[in-house]
Amino acid sequence: MQRNIILLSFCLCFTAAWSQDKQRKNTFGEGIRVLNADSTFSMKFGVRIQSLYQGDLNLESDEYVDGFQIRRSRLKFDGFAYSPRLRYKIELAISNPDTRSGAIRQSGNTANIVLDAYVSWNFWRNWSLMFGQKKLPGNRERVISSQALQFVDRSNLNSTYNIDRDAGIHLAYGTDKLNLVGALTMGEGRNMIGDNIGGHDYTLRADYLPFGAFIDDGDYFGSDLAREETPKLALGVTYDFNNGASRQGGQLGDFLPETRDLSTIFADAHFKYKGFSSMAEYANKKSEGSPLVYDADGVILDSFETGEGFNWQAGYLFKNNLEIAARYTRVTPEPITGRNPNTQYTLGLSRYFVGHNLKIQTDATLIEEEAEDKILMYRLQLELAF
Repeated sequence: MQRNIILLSFCLCFTAAWSQDKQRKNTFGEGIRVLNADSTFSMKFGVRIQSLYQGDLNLESDEYVDGFQIRRSRLKFDGFAYSPRLRYKIELAISNPDTRSGAIRQSGNTANIVLDAYVSWNFWRNWSLMFGQKKLPGNRERVISSQALQFVDRSNLNSTYNIDRDAGIHLAYGTDKLNLVGALTMGEGRNMIGDNIGGHDYTLRADYLPFGAFIDDGDYFGSDLAREETPKLALGVTYDFNNGASRQGGQLGDFLPETRDLSTIFADAHFKYKGFSSMAEYANKKSEGSPLVYDADGVILDSFETGEGFNWQAGYLFKNNLEIAARYTRVTPEPITGRNPNTQYTLGLSRYFVGHNLKIQTDATLIEEEAEDKILMYRLQLELAF
């Protein structure tokens, strides 16, 4: 079934592209673009691949484990229908690391290939309404596309506390200096097909840009590829309340036999100026009542993912599009959960050939976790997107 969907996607895209040949405006990294004769429909089709090598060295035992994988492979469709004010986006994941979480009863025991599928209506001036499944307006690092990261992948703060994607309604308002987003969603993550187990999820995010807008929306991609001529700063804060969360992290993690109200706060700052960039994030996730889940005999079964984390990263992009970067991440779970504090130190090197559309990135990370051996992780990744 998954293979048929992928083949159909390719066929539809290329058939439409060639049938509208004189209408196409295609540039590397910008996808294949189609605009129909009366300008009532447009589509941009894109493909991206991340090929990853990762090796982990246990510094206590000298054991080295490594492997190659396709970290991400995706098909993307977006454009407008009827009017440029009515836009849509579909993004499909077709690599195993992106789809393996779908083999559970709550999502129909099928590959979880749909990432984004929504319609956005710019109904009045700077106001837009979005309906469907998409990323929640959570921490900045999560909202930044995995294609546009400063390192090979996101930090451990994001892995532990992010609120990911969900299905529902978003309302957004945006200007050069202020962006506001509110979301009402199901609270259980993407592609759930059963009844809602707990309550709903409520998310509010505000971004303030005191020096005005970044070039090309640079507050939501890593590295200062635009080489901002004047200092640019984005300050963001998010509050998320998941009423009756049934999964460990709200939208992510295992489903547990009990529910909890989870509240999450994110605060972040992103700065760019003449090739230098810096991003800092803080996360705090709490549960109402104990995060622990017990069985009938009072034995601990599991716990919700609660605690706090901090991430800071910075880099400098040279004029030959080679970038050096460093990152510090500290995740401190709530002690009652029994999870260990984790600290990571990362050094990264990136070479951008066509921005984030064609690049090679490598990084090395020292992982220190209490009561565990120290690990040195090395990664090398090629990103290709068109």
